[in-house]
Amino acid sequence: MYIKIKFAVVLFFISINTFSQEGIPVYSDYLSDNYYLIFPSMAGASNCSKLRLTVRGQWFDQTDAPALQTLSYNGRVGEKSGVGAIVFNDVNGYHSQFGFKATYAHHIMFSRDEVDLNQLSFGVNVGVNQSQLDESKFTDPDPLVGNVVDHASYFNLDIGASYNLLDFSFNAVVKNVLETRQTIYSEYESDNLRKFIVSGGYVFGNADKILFEPSLLYQFVDKTKESALDMNMKVYKNLNMGQLWGGLSYRRSFDGADYISGSGTNSQKLQYITPVLGFNYKNFMFAYTYTYLLGDIQYDNAGFHQLTLGINFLCKPVKYDCNCPAIN
Repeated sequence: MYIKIKFAVVLFFISINTFSQEGIPVYSDYLSDNYYLIFPSMAGASNCSKLRLTVRGQWFDQTDAPALQTLSYNGRVGEKSGVGAIVFNDVNGYHSQFGFKATYAHHIMFSRDEVDLNQLSFGVNVGVNQSQLDESKFTDPDPLVGNVVDHASYFNLDIGASYNLLDFSFNAVVKNVLETRQTIYSEYESDNLRKFIVSGGYVFGNADKILFEPSLLYQFVDKTKESALDMNMKVYKNLNMGQLWGGLSYRRSFDGADYISGSGTNSQKLQYITPVLGFNYKNFMFAYTYTYLLGDIQYDNAGFHQLTLGINFLCKPVKYDCNCPAIN
């Protein structure tokens, strides 16, 4: 009985970690100078075009452990427009999804001149996802389940907005705006895949010494009412050969699961910490993040590793006069 309850708690955490959503799971990769991966309004918001590759692996000592790869590009087109594209592949055991998103963003500048940052942005993703359930790999096949590979594809939209004012930033997005029903797992699947995400941050300090960037990110799933909050702190240090930066993120869910502990029952909420370390050299960026799950009930002691490689190009010759790493 205890094993079954413990296993159920682990499944709950796996589910809530990805928030039962089709699309790119929201991890901590946005902290690796990759806010565009979540917020379409950030396409072309920076003074450089950005190409980012992320590779994430979980529980390396487990077979068919979750893995995620993303490749994204975004850049400015003209004075007021931005475009972008994202390709992703998300695998979790018998389940996988592959998708593509194309982005258009519109930027409105309220600045007095070209070095003051006061920008309001709107963006939309148009995306196609294909989900797959490989029943042919079931170790103990059910005679009522076909020994086949099921596929289901759907089209959806993300709509968001961003506001950047000097050292302050705010972002918001509604993921999977359209109601879309799939039947890959059950004909009773919900057609409501909407997720709401907001984030805000502020940078302060001395650019010649150390910069500090506290930020928050909150996400809420409309159908299941699951929600979680990220509390982040990043630090930047300019060196002769580039910029060294790092930080720490703490995620806590507002939803939990009960489990048996001794003669009683305890409740545990999803909690994990993610250190991040990165370095910018000329137009190149490298970052590493490690996520460690907190709590008494865990599936495995191994953490989640992620690498991000990036390159900036077509940069404007003049930077904004602000401490704004995501823009400058």
